[in-house]
Order: sequence, then C-alpha cells, then structure tokens
Amino acid sequence: RQWSWCEHVSHIISRLTQVACHRGTPWQDTLPRRNGLCAKSCVCHMCGAHLNRLHSCLYCVFFGCFTKKHIHEHAKNKRHNLAIDLLYGGIYCFVCQDYIYDKEMEQIAKEEQRKAWKLQGTFFPLFNPPVLHTLYKYSTWEPTKRELELLRHNPKRRKMTTNCTIGLRGLINLGNTCFMNCIVQALTHTPLLRDFFLSDRHKCEMQSNSCLVCEMSQLFQEFYSGHRSPHIPFRLLHLVWTHARHLAGYEQQDAHEFLIAALDVLHRHCKGDDNGKKANNPNNCNCIIDQIFTGGLQSDVTCQVCHGVSTTIDPFWDISLDLPGSSTPFWPLSPGGDGSTLNGESHLSGATTLTDCLRRFTRPEHLGSGAKIKCSGCHSYQESTKQLTMKKLPIVACFHLKRFEHSAKLRRKIITYVSFPLELDMTPFMASSKENRMNGQYQQSVDVFNDNKYSLFAVVNHQGTLESGHYTTFIRQHMDQWFKCDDAIITKASNKDVLDSEGYLLFYHKQFLEYE
Repeated sequence: RQWSWCEHVSHIISRLTQVACHRGTPWQDTLPRRNGLCAKSCVCHMCGAHLNRLHSCLYCVFFGCFTKKHIHEHAKNKRHNLAIDLLYGGIYCFVCQDYIYDKEMEQIAKEEQRKAWKLQGTFFPLFNPPVLHTLYKYSTWEPTKRELELLRHNPKRRKMTTNCTIGLRGLINLGNTCFMNCIVQALTHTPLLRDFFLSDRHKCEMQSNSCLVCEMSQLFQEFYSGHRSPHIPFRLLHLVWTHARHLAGYEQQDAHEFLIAALDVLHRHCKGDDNGKKANNPNNCNCIIDQIFTGGLQSDVTCQVCHGVSTTIDPFWDISLDLPGSSTPFWPLSPGGDGSTLNGESHLSGATTLTDCLRRFTRPEHLGSGAKIKCSGCHSYQESTKQLTMKKLPIVACFHLKRFEHSAKLRRKIITYVSFPLELDMTPFMASSKENRMNGQYQQSVDVFNDNKYSLFAVVNHQGTLESGHYTTFIRQHMDQWFKCDDAIITKASNKDVLDSEGYLLFYHKQFLEYE
C-alpha cells in the first residue's frame, strides 16, 4: 500500500533501531523488507564493515558506510537520495547533503529508540570514540524555553582557533598545595579525560558531596567555561583529604604520590560508570581511568639452568625510572658520544636520555644467588634473570623520574638532567620486540604509523630541594603551543623551555588517536 511519509519513516526507524543493537548477526526477523527483499546482515554491502557510520537506503535493501562514502556512491548511481543513520536514526538527504531536521521525525526516532531499549536491554550506542567501545543509554539534550531564549539573544558562537586559550586557568595555592595544582593541570588537559567529563558521562552512585569524580566534573566545567580568573580548588582539596588521609594537612607533599592517590580514588568512584562490563586492560575495569591510564607490565623470570620462563602481567598507571646519581647502580646505555639519535633525543656529551632510562628499566637483570626462585621446570630453587617489558601500552603513558631518594642513610634530591623527546616510540620496549634485542641493540621500527608512538602533552617540574621546593607544569595546548602553569600564573612557553626543564613527571599521549 502507499504509506504516508511519516508512516514510512516510523516503520524504517522502528526496524533499524533494533538493528543497531544487534550488529553482526542475521536479521531475518528484524530488518526491513522492501520490495519482497530482506537484508541478511547489517554490514556495508561494499566493504563488509559494520562501523564507519553505517547508513541504510530508504528505497531499497542496501547498507553502506558513510565515512567511506559507499552510501554516497549508491545514492548517486541509483538516485536513491534518502538514507537513515543506523546509530542515531537520523534521515540524510543526498540532494541537500545534510540531515533532515524535522520535529516530527525526531520525535518518531526518539520513541522508536525507547522501544528498542526496552526490547533489547538498557544499552544503546550513542557515544563511541575510537577506544571507548562502551554502550550507554544516553538521553539527548532538550533545551528548555529559558535556554532557547538565551540562545536567541546570544547568537554568537565561540570558535576554537589555534590561538585559543579556553581550558587554561590558574589555580590558587591554598598553602603548599602546588603538588595538587600541577597534577590537576595535567589531568584537565588529558584529551580523552576532558571529553569524558565535558560530555557529562559520569553517573554518580554516591552522595554528591563525597564523590571525587563529581568534583572533577565540576572542575572541568570551570576550566573550560572561558573564565580567566584563577580557580580556588578548596572542595577538591577537602575531598582529597577525606579519601587520601595520608595527604591531609598543609605540609609539602609529593606530586607523584598525589597523582597515584587521585587516580586510585577516581577509579574507585568511577565504578558505577562501567555498567559492570570488563575491559581489555590488565585491571579488567571499564572505568574511564583504567581505559586511559592502565597498561600491562610483563615480567619474565628465566631459569639459568633449564631456561624455562615464568611470565606474569601486572597493571600499572605509571612507570618509575631510576636516574644516574642514585644509589642504585645505573647502566649507561647511550650509543656513545657519536652524535647519534634515538627517539629524537641527542646523545652528545653523554647526556642521559629518557630512552636510556627505559632501556635500563627493560634490560635483563640477574637476580643472584641470594634471590633464588623455585623453577617450575627444575622443581628446585635456581638462580634466574628477570626482564620487564611492556605487554600493553596505555593511552596516556606517565613516566616518573625518581628524583627523590629516601633511605636509612640518605635523603636527597637527584638533579641529573634527563633529555626527553616531544615524540616517543615505545616499540623497542614492547614484549613483542624482545626478539629484536641483540647485544643491547634495539632495532628501530620503520613503520611510521604504529600504535606505539606518543606525543608529549604535559611535564611536571620540581624546583628547589627535598625540604623546600615548588611544583610547576608545562601544558601543551593544541599541537604547537606550550604554557607554563605556576599556581595562579600562566605564561606562554616555548618547546625549548619545556625540553630544557628538569622533568619529574612526563605525560605522553598515544598518537593514533586524533589530538587537537
């Protein structure tokens, strides 16, 4: 029969919202039948992908990728100019080259999505960035009459430009709280963490006045509001004292210790956000903290008699690296003062580099006769060697340079300069690259586009002595702008300022994710 336009749209959306919840399986009973034909599976008919913003033609049984323009080719060849987005239920017109914004259609789509949620469960994929493959039931924003009135009276929109300073805001020092301020600056400029909080993704299951995630969410709102006056983080400090009592008080604290404590509390308070799902990281947790910061450290213990290998993988949020000048013996691994470069770092005049520290961290270590381990092959205690490598890299890699040495006889700060690069390739330190290590030499990856490359986006520095010092942070804004955050004061900095700094905590972000 001849359907009215709204009946047609209602029928299509009703079927296809069910499809969105069942990608990859047969659809005999759920997909729309058109002209006596039924789609067999919800994949692109040209490349077989089920992602890439899949759209379905409203004239015939055809599925095509919007990203790869397969649905565009179909529309051009067949003159089928209307298609529906399987993820959101929007109708796209290829003549207008835009989605159709119609109140009645939006209401139909919303109602059919609600029915699909009820039919298929409580999850619907309305937010799906490259690495956060989590399905959420998430309501769209409906402006109130008051908000519509404000929008009409304020038509000017703020545009993000290369010289934009939105997100840069000073923090008042509340009495030796520079250790907290510098970590807050690094976290608020972590791209995926920023996207999470600014999209209002947190679903709190605690009392709102005791949840650190709720306070961080408010903090992100403050930072990206456009206000330029320094923010006073008194509520954040109170919550830190409440949940990490060892940091309470106005004494000087360690920024690294605060970072780990903050991530731990945020991880515990984020538990309600993961819907009980397990993720593909060593913590098996789907919270935003573990998705971004958790990596897997592989430990291989090799028996010196039977050469049997015992492997364990442990989660980590950061990697602590020994420095020359510490009481721990340091093996200088630079290729020699021949001016060669590795990871973009200069090795002139024997300067220690971040790559040197990572090489030392991942080199085989003989445990000695005083630390024999029972071998599962020999069934007896034998001497062995231990080697650490990266089994799984986190999205954000944090390197802690161990500048503060505490022992029974010694308490001091190590001021050794360590050269670190703007771009870092972690391939040589992966467990999968162990076979490439021969005689202390690392084969460098020739693949320019690999998932192990990182970009520096924050550096925390400590000035002064162990007893009296001050923390500051360098923050990367966009790809080529750096700013120095010194509590309430923020000033522009250069690449040289950053790379010449002492360096205490180094934050790197994976390059394969789009970074503004």
